[in-house]
Amino acid sequence: MSKIYASMVSIASYIPKNCINNKDFEKFIDTSDEWITKRTGIKTRYFADSEETSSDIGVKAAKVAIQRAGISIDDIDIVICATLSPDYLGMPSNACLISYRLGIENKPAFDIISACSGFIYLLSLAKSFIESNMYKNVLIVGAEKISSILDFNDRGTCVLFGDGAGAAVISATNDKSKRIIDVNISANGKYNDFLMTPICSNGGLDSVKNIKNTTGKPLLLKMKGNETFKLAVKTLANDVKEILLKNNIKSEDISYFIPHQANLRIINAVGDIINIDSNKIVLTIQKYGNTSAASIPMAIDDIYSSGKLKNGDLLLLDAFGGGLTWGSSLLYFNG
Repeated sequence: MSKIYASMVSIASYIPKNCINNKDFEKFIDTSDEWITKRTGIKTRYFADSEETSSDIGVKAAKVAIQRAGISIDDIDIVICATLSPDYLGMPSNACLISYRLGIENKPAFDIISACSGFIYLLSLAKSFIESNMYKNVLIVGAEKISSILDFNDRGTCVLFGDGAGAAVISATNDKSKRIIDVNISANGKYNDFLMTPICSNGGLDSVKNIKNTTGKPLLLKMKGNETFKLAVKTLANDVKEILLKNNIKSEDISYFIPHQANLRIINAVGDIINIDSNKIVLTIQKYGNTSAASIPMAIDDIYSSGKLKNGDLLLLDAFGGGLTWGSSLLYFNG
């Protein structure tokens, strides 16, 4: 029997319609376009409408991913969603909601919470499911409405994040040249207070503000920016070097390096450390900000939709997020 490999056969994304530029923040907090751009590289980000939830956003990306994969809804065996901004507190999961709205019933569906590393974690799960011969087609979705959990009085965090979704279909193949080569994932709860967020209820900012902690203050996203920055650069660089060495792949062999889009300074620092051509680094941070679990698939779709990404291109993915979690992946694109 031929060996079974997991392959990324499609990619898609959805960006909400409300574009928020840096100057919009000048109206209500002490900041400036120059300050935000210099510290983060972000110029714009997109916020979902008040009635639009993260599962709504996820459905829109998922529909396109399934269509591009050239399969039917019935061919999807399992749906997994990564999000830190789900519609409901604990249950039902976004994956269940997305499945139902897509017309998928009586199939497994569940969420994971790995923050900005969510899509890498999804790839690891999908690869394991397929290569163990449990499923043939796995739909993975990173969907975020982070605007619903931002503290708009905190200039250090509220300017960083945006809403959006990315989705991919991971399918079984016997062709080794189309495979997901490897996925590394890891975590260390020692640094749990570096980046923290509540689970929001019903996807709305007002509802989240009504969730209180023991001091009576609203539970909104909090981050230790300087500490997170330093640890992210070190961890991401080491993780990328490890996965390249493990698989005997050199940085010059990579078609595109697609890091999590958290901060331009982090991305550039990691790129310099691993000595990768700057022309191969995919940047969407300036357009979308940090969209957490949706960040990497949105960036992949950005180069796919622009015609830059071709079948057979070798991608290096890397992410770091709250938990703390991190991960990397090497894969051939087969969309």
